[in-house]
Amino acid sequence: MRLERPELAPLHLQIPYLEQVLALNPVAQAVLAAATEMNLPGWYLAAGGVSQTVWNLRHGFDPAEGIKDYDLVYFDPGADRDAEDAIERQVAGRLSEFDVELDIKNEAFVHLWYGQKFGKTIAPYLSSEDAISTWPTTASSVGVRTGADGFTVCAPYGLADLLGMVARPNKRIVTREIYEEKTRRWAARWPQLTVIPW
Repeated sequence: MRLERPELAPLHLQIPYLEQVLALNPVAQAVLAAATEMNLPGWYLAAGGVSQTVWNLRHGFDPAEGIKDYDLVYFDPGADRDAEDAIERQVAGRLSEFDVELDIKNEAFVHLWYGQKFGKTIAPYLSSEDAISTWPTTASSVGVRTGADGFTVCAPYGLADLLGMVARPNKRIVTREIYEEKTRRWAARWPQLTVIPW
């Protein structure tokens, strides 16, 4: 599906467009395949692995070029806290042909370490979708997964900012410093990105 201005298309066209864009990134496809098979509760491939694939394509770059890491999130409050590491090793083993970093997080436990890392206490998340809704920008607050239900998208702020290459602050928990550091780095890498000031 070709959309000249995907950010202006209705959501029911944006979703298959996003699916087709991600199909061009072999790393994203490998993560999706591994996660689909593992069937972690409430899982999504999310954040940079999704948004930066779109921005690469919109800039005419290779879809996987320069993507620092791929975020795989899930929600399992009953899991052992060490299970994250075992899952990360398992997924990394399946992606050994690619030179990429994985960032795998059980969002049920983020509140236990977030304050120490970022200096701000947060309430426990209620789901992966709840977690995604708090991420630093509306464009990166997007997760996707595949499975029996087909291609599923979690986009609490829609897909227009992601597809239109707009970095807009999501101030639910992120600080100005983190937002500005991220967007400075992104604007240098993707010069067509529109950065909305804090």
